[in-house]
Amino acid sequence: MFAMLKKTIRRSSKPKAPESRVLEVAGRAVPLTIRQNARATRITLRIEPGGRALKMTVPTGLRDIEVSDFLDRHRGWLNTKLSKYSTDNRLRPGADILLRGVPHLIVHTGLLRGITEVTQIDGRPAVKISGLEEHAGRRLSAFLKKEARADLERLVAEHTRTIGRKPGVLSMKDTRSRWGSCSWDGNLSFSWRIVMAPPSVIDYLAAHEVAHLREMNHGPAFWALCRKLCPHMEEAKLWLKRHGSQLHAIDFD
Repeated sequence: MFAMLKKTIRRSSKPKAPESRVLEVAGRAVPLTIRQNARATRITLRIEPGGRALKMTVPTGLRDIEVSDFLDRHRGWLNTKLSKYSTDNRLRPGADILLRGVPHLIVHTGLLRGITEVTQIDGRPAVKISGLEEHAGRRLSAFLKKEARADLERLVAEHTRTIGRKPGVLSMKDTRSRWGSCSWDGNLSFSWRIVMAPPSVIDYLAAHEVAHLREMNHGPAFWALCRKLCPHMEEAKLWLKRHGSQLHAIDFD
């Protein structure tokens, strides 16, 4: 996130409805949502995971010219940040997809029916997909969801046995703002995209959410428990910080 710390003057007490724009940055058209917030005293600009969109929060009543000036002044920053993301993140046969941190070649079998499966082609890990080629992304995402559920159900079971707690319902989602969550009644939710990360990172995510079954906060006791469940926690957090956005950027549609 990037924030301008200079305070601005509020010019109205009632925020306007969110405004949508399209910004030309780094050779692409990027959706921008501008929201007014009565409690905001500065402009904040955030790049959504994967570089798919921008979100801007401004003080209530801020003039359009001030918003435009802010964007103009920080266009160089946006170009630098967004240039790290590919302009074409669609999956297609012949490309690679990560599975548990290992690149796998995507191979379309040409058959109308068949299961999606991991195999080896000339000694190289691959994922074979049947059906129409235009449906390959959807078939691949369904396969990854299934693999993610299998990994996370196993890891959650291991970690909950360690702390003596029982989880509620475990669900797979495609959230952009967080990798997982734990509700007050013990239901655990995970982003299935985590299965593209190395096993140690998947384990950390499971441990993180299981730790919330005992500590519903991010205080010292929570992090101590999380580290006990996952001794490689710091390395896994760093991997997600460095590479998590790339996993969110992949387009399976």
